[in-house]
Amino acid sequence: MRAVVQNDKNRVVLAMAALTAAAAVAVVSGCAGPVDEAEVRPAAGQQAHRAAVPDSHAALAAAARRWGLDAVPLRPPAPPKHKPRITARDGFEVDGQVEDDLPPVFTTVPTRKKVVFLTIDDGAEKDPDFLRMMSELRIPYTAFLSNYLVKDDYAYFRRMQAEGHTLNNHTLTHPYLPGLTYEEQKHEICGMQDIMRREFGKAPTVFRPPYGNYNGDTLRAAKTCGIRYAPIWDEEVFVDHWEYREWDRSLHPGDIVLTHFRGRDDWDGTMVDDMRRFLNKVTRDGYAVARLEDYL
Repeated sequence: MRAVVQNDKNRVVLAMAALTAAAAVAVVSGCAGPVDEAEVRPAAGQQAHRAAVPDSHAALAAAARRWGLDAVPLRPPAPPKHKPRITARDGFEVDGQVEDDLPPVFTTVPTRKKVVFLTIDDGAEKDPDFLRMMSELRIPYTAFLSNYLVKDDYAYFRRMQAEGHTLNNHTLTHPYLPGLTYEEQKHEICGMQDIMRREFGKAPTVFRPPYGNYNGDTLRAAKTCGIRYAPIWDEEVFVDHWEYREWDRSLHPGDIVLTHFRGRDDWDGTMVDDMRRFLNKVTRDGYAVARLEDYL
């Protein structure tokens, strides 16, 4: 009789173990029914960033292998509780910069954390593989859009926005702004604000002057249009090389990195190739990619 009871207990233990294992497999395979997706808290005005893949090291390692990276990209620290004070970089001020409280032009965000910020300009190339790669790797970036290049496919950038990335102002037609009058510059910047509001639901507070060129009228017009910040960049990455603003040709904590929406029509490679070069270097140098708007 005691043996029968003991056998029954063994069968119960085995059955419970099997159920536990099955539940674990179901969670991993996505078969466990509805569960809350991982969510990254968005910057103000952004949509929530829903995870395209589980935010685990194993999933990120698989994605890194899939996209041909040398290593898994480092994860950024939590956004700062107290955002740094952003001022114009020395030598990048204009007359009246402080007195008129004009948007600062800067190339680096003040931080001691080993993070850099990826920014992508214009909007010419609309590569679906790029969206998939950055989503799977969970790499944040900021897009600066010019209407003449994005107006043929606003939906591409809405998808980008829905994945948690921020869309900012890069003028209507990408002109050399210092060559225009104040009113012409205001039309370029405010006109793009109107389009951003109409197509993407919100006029941004961040603006990048085309080519990084600006004057006092640029910043005054930008302020009138609701702009608070005018970041440019410290490094620029291309599909086949990097370019540096600083003499040491190195990354620094808080650096803003520029690249462009370009593909084989302009480069000897794709945006995926460009991002592979970018991510391999920043990871090798011990940097994570953080969201710019979390620091502004």
